Amino acid sequence: MHTLSRRHFLKLTGGAGLGLFAAAPSAIAAEPIKRTGKPRLQLSLAAYSFRQYFRASSHPRETETDPARRIDLFDFIDYCADHGCAGAELTAYYFPNDVTPEYFIRIKRHAFLRGVAVSGTSVGNNFALPKGEELNQQIAAVKRWIEYAAVMGAPHIRVFAGAAKGISDAEARKMCIGALEECCAYAGTKGIFLGLENHGGIVAEPEGLLEIVRAVNSPWIGINLDTGNFHTDDPYADLEKIAPYAVNVQFKVEVKRKGQPAGEPADLPRVVAMLRAANYQGFVALEYEAKPDPWSAIPPVLQQMKELFAA
Repeated sequence: MHTLSRRHFLKLTGGAGLGLFAAAPSAIAAEPIKRTGKPRLQLSLAAYSFRQYFRASSHPRETETDPARRIDLFDFIDYCADHGCAGAELTAYYFPNDVTPEYFIRIKRHAFLRGVAVSGTSVGNNFALPKGEELNQQIAAVKRWIEYAAVMGAPHIRVFAGAAKGISDAEARKMCIGALEECCAYAGTKGIFLGLENHGGIVAEPEGLLEIVRAVNSPWIGINLDTGNFHTDDPYADLEKIAPYAVNVQFKVEVKRKGQPAGEPADLPRVVAMLRAANYQGFVALEYEAKPDPWSAIPPVLQQMKELFAA
């Protein structure tokens, strides 16, 4: 993908963010997020839910689909608007390979005119790498997406920790913490949160995830809580441990316990109760990964989420 030049980015943003947030307060370690007021859950939908159908995709399709049913991110935003979503989560994989700054501005304009917020975006990085050029490239890629998110007005980016590659898990956690601190320092100048997802590797269990997040010296770090990604003995109990740190939530329609050959239907009312108990206030994006066709399966799930959020 093309990188925004400094001059072009200054032109697009009017210089906003390059120094405005530099004095944001530092933090010794991330603590559970303290929010005043009552819990408030806002409905979003992740573009990854239609991963088989995007015309542009840097992520391998699991199956081939009818070309006539292919969509782009503008179509996806329309779908979110037509189904009453407050937000649309725009996964990085589905932007064109030759994406330009103008494309991000078109996305922002289109979403605004459809009354949909760009609730966030996400990248596929790995910070569990030894010090060197490969890790530097991963950090640079996340920084590029921080710039892109700023142009779109997306307040959150989902990032991964990754799986240790050529180093021990302990060293991988150390490298991940350092990479996150560097990226968060940059994200903070744009007013963007980085949410570390509970996604296998060195964050496959809550203790490993919390160890990293608590060690990152930044007020711009949090957790991207994915309800389907803890494959432990009691996924719900483990999700409760990380819920107080959530800055974004992705809801999956299935959970898979340790030792289970297949997943089981997720308990959405239990997830909503858990988020309310943590006084979560923010977007809950459906990230549909089940086998049934998303075009028919997603609308009733969105309706159930709306009803539970409004109850």
